[in-house]
Amino acid sequence: MITLSLLLAASYLIGSIPTGLLLGKAYGIDVRTKGSGNIGATNLYRTVGRKVGIMTLAGDCLKGLLPVLYVAHGTFPAEYASWVGLAAFCGHVFSIFLTFKGGKGVATALGVFLALAPRAVACAIALFAVTMYLWRYVSLGSICAAIAMPVAVYALGGAHSVVIVTLAIALIVVLRHVENIKRLLAGTENRFKA
Repeated sequence: MITLSLLLAASYLIGSIPTGLLLGKAYGIDVRTKGSGNIGATNLYRTVGRKVGIMTLAGDCLKGLLPVLYVAHGTFPAEYASWVGLAAFCGHVFSIFLTFKGGKGVATALGVFLALAPRAVACAIALFAVTMYLWRYVSLGSICAAIAMPVAVYALGGAHSVVIVTLAIALIVVLRHVENIKRLLAGTENRFKA
């Protein structure tokens, strides 16, 4: 019998796989020493190239999506999917393979929410797109989308466990962007160039 503890541990380990670092190394680059030093898709896009950035985004998203889908379509209690999603997200942000450091969690959170609350994701993506169109800051778009997610999940009648997990993930995403917020306020944040 698969217990919740085993599911959480497996999801955390899957989330901990440093997709961006591994893809960067495949191209001979340690992204932790390039650009922003972050292992996420935006830094890979800027330092290694569009293709690798998109691959990182997809890989990080799948780390959140697949464990949640496995649990959601299994014979487990419904709330298990939320906790498994949080575990996968925490694996990415606090990776055991990187001495509990990691990325900012936006793409992994996207994967989690695509499985848990797809309608709320549509709202958050729309806000992200508008923010990007107006100001061209990935960080600002990510922060706005993160803040919008718990509001959208609650407004759309999400389950209690989904609302709690969404609040936790949104808070962590915003906290992981503190340096970006400082740069945004100082006017020194890098704008996204396609």
